[in-house]
Amino acid sequence: MGKKKNEEATAQKESKKSTSKKWEEQIEQLEADLSESKDKYLRLYAEFDNYKKRTIKEKLEMMKSASQDVVEALLPVLDDFDRAKKSADDDESSEQFSEGVALVYNKLYSTLKNKGLEKMESTHEVFDPELHEAVTEIPAPSEELKGKVIDTVEQGYYLNEKIIRYAKVVVGK
Repeated sequence: MGKKKNEEATAQKESKKSTSKKWEEQIEQLEADLSESKDKYLRLYAEFDNYKKRTIKEKLEMMKSASQDVVEALLPVLDDFDRAKKSADDDESSEQFSEGVALVYNKLYSTLKNKGLEKMESTHEVFDPELHEAVTEIPAPSEELKGKVIDTVEQGYYLNEKIIRYAKVVVGK
C-alpha cells in the first residue's frame, strides 16, 4: 500500500508539473501576444499622430499660399505702379502722380502687405543666385560694388517668407 501511495503521489506531482508547465507556456504565449499587441498599438497610434500633424501642417501651408496665384497676377500691376511713381517723382518729368492714385497705390500695397507680401531688398546687396536672377553684368563703378547688385530691373517678392518672384538684377563685375 505504501508503494501504491508513493506511485500515486509521484504521478500527481508529475501531473501537477505537467499542468504547471502547460500553464507557464500559455502565460508566456499570452504575454508575448500582449507585448506584440501593445507594440502594434503604439506604432499605429504614432502613425496616426504623425498623419494628424502632417495634415494640419499641409492645411496651414495651403491656407498661407492659397492667395499666391492672385498675388502673382497682381505683381505686374505693382510694377506698373512703381514705374509710374518713379516717373512722377523724377524732377525732369511732366508726369504727375495724383493724390487719388497715390491713395490707391498705398492702399494696394498695404493690403497686399497684410496678406504677407514683402518686397525683396536687392540693390547694393551681395548677389545671391538663390534670390536674384542676373539679367546682365556691367563693370562695377567702384571696387566695393564688385559682386553686388548695382540695379534692380524687376523687383522680387516674398509671400509669407516664401519667394514668389526672383529679383531681376544687374550685377557689377
